[in-house]
Amino acid sequence: MEFHYRPWTGLAWGLITFASVGTITAVWSNPWFTRMTSVAVWEFPAVLLLAVLTGVFFAVRFTACGARRAGIGGVLSFVGIACPVCNKILMLLFGGPLLLAYFDPVRPYVALAGLILLAVGICRNIAARRTALATGWVVP
Repeated sequence: MEFHYRPWTGLAWGLITFASVGTITAVWSNPWFTRMTSVAVWEFPAVLLLAVLTGVFFAVRFTACGARRAGIGGVLSFVGIACPVCNKILMLLFGGPLLLAYFDPVRPYVALAGLILLAVGICRNIAARRTALATGWVVP
């Protein structure tokens, strides 16, 4: 019995994630979204890593194991990459000065925590698949 990965599904979700997150967070210039703070050096690599990990998650997805962690990781990464002033929910909750003073400096760590959670979700799915193989379950 062997693993049945879905590389085309993973590639599609990775490309969709890269294009949508990069555009919505305005990591690159686009006519739909403008950014109120400058793009940091780490943000483009973070978008790229988020897209790669999302693609891997969907390529190896086996069960719901790790899906919650991966979802929370994706949201945290998005919030960490996005402009803090442009995020309407955060702006309503905390206000602009508070966001720039306290949240902006920790954004890289929020994005990193999200990427780590997404990676843990991937590991959980791979572990579930290996357990299923070891116990003789049919792996889709």
